[in-house]
Amino acid sequence: MAAVKLGFSRQVVIPKKIHDQLGLAPGDYLEVQLEKGRVVMTPKTMVETRCAAELEKRLAEGLEDIRQGRTHGPFSSAKDAIRFLHSDVKKRKKARAHAS
Repeated sequence: MAAVKLGFSRQVVIPKKIHDQLGLAPGDYLEVQLEKGRVVMTPKTMVETRCAAELEKRLAEGLEDIRQGRTHGPFSSAKDAIRFLHSDVKKRKKARAHAS
């Protein structure tokens, strides 16, 4: 068991071994609770459950698009990707106009 010192701003440094075992990274969240006089910190994902289900669904759709080859790129820069998107929108508008 490691002992840590409480900093001036109530900060606590998590020992590297524990940090690495939990797979923590800067910016991660911990839920902090008091249980029977002990401070318990638990890694926490800050995505609501209903949002997580929607994210899972969209991720599955995106992965299926990749498997089916419904992708564009790769692009050498963000500018190239944006240029492609603008030209693709123009093509789709023209195709809709001709179909009408």
